[in-house]
Amino acid sequence: MAAPTVTAPRRRAGGVRALYSGNARVIVVRGLMATRSSTWTVVVSGFFEPVFFLLAMGFGLGTYIGDVTLADGRTISYAAYIAPALLAVSAMNGAVYDSTWNVFFKMHFGKLYQSMLTTSLGPLDVAFGEIAYALLRGGVYAIGFLTVMQVMGLNLAWTAVLSIPAVLLVAFAFAAVGMAVTSYMSTFQQMDWINFVMLPMFLFSATFYPLSVYPQGVQWVIQALPLWHAVELVRGLTTGLVDGAMLGHVTYFVVMVAAGLVLTTRRLRALFLD
Repeated sequence: MAAPTVTAPRRRAGGVRALYSGNARVIVVRGLMATRSSTWTVVVSGFFEPVFFLLAMGFGLGTYIGDVTLADGRTISYAAYIAPALLAVSAMNGAVYDSTWNVFFKMHFGKLYQSMLTTSLGPLDVAFGEIAYALLRGGVYAIGFLTVMQVMGLNLAWTAVLSIPAVLLVAFAFAAVGMAVTSYMSTFQQMDWINFVMLPMFLFSATFYPLSVYPQGVQWVIQALPLWHAVELVRGLTTGLVDGAMLGHVTYFVVMVAAGLVLTTRRLRALFLD
């Protein structure tokens, strides 16, 4: 009986080709196949979560809260105020789920990345592929929820259509950083810290209440959080409150994307190739 063979890591040339082969699409295709066969219920449920929050908070609690005054002096309904925030939260949740728990399982239990990196795929292919799949999921959520907002009359300006690329940028940033952080985690106990960070962001990033209700010191902390930038960006687009601050929010997420991709690529290479 022949001895079993062990697949050794593929020897790579130096330079960019050692990191990226230009074939990230196969990672996306694999993710879509896995979704169709086993995880489609999880993906579908992610769309209904923000809708239920909108109905409960916007049209339930909102009847007691009344209208909200924007920075330009206009008043809008509470539902129109929290709807874009829930859209940003949906993008964050979808991207973080795919780039953390999904990646954690593939890395430590499925051993998929080890197998992928024995082929011509490089660590940047894996990073781009996983993040692109998260973006695809985030885009579906964004279009669906934005349609719900339009039907309910909660999009107050034509610039609301720009929420789709904005949400994709937000999802890209969270997915890139989420995958980078996950690459340093090795136990389920460590993964629990992700929920520990996300829950306060969800509750206190001006999602349900204006920033002005918090003390000045707390406001500075909130303004450093990525979800606050996402909420402000999307809310400004759906309400027509577009100003120079938008550029700052976009820059924030571009930096997150770049940092996340660099860290993820270096970490995957260190784990499975060096």
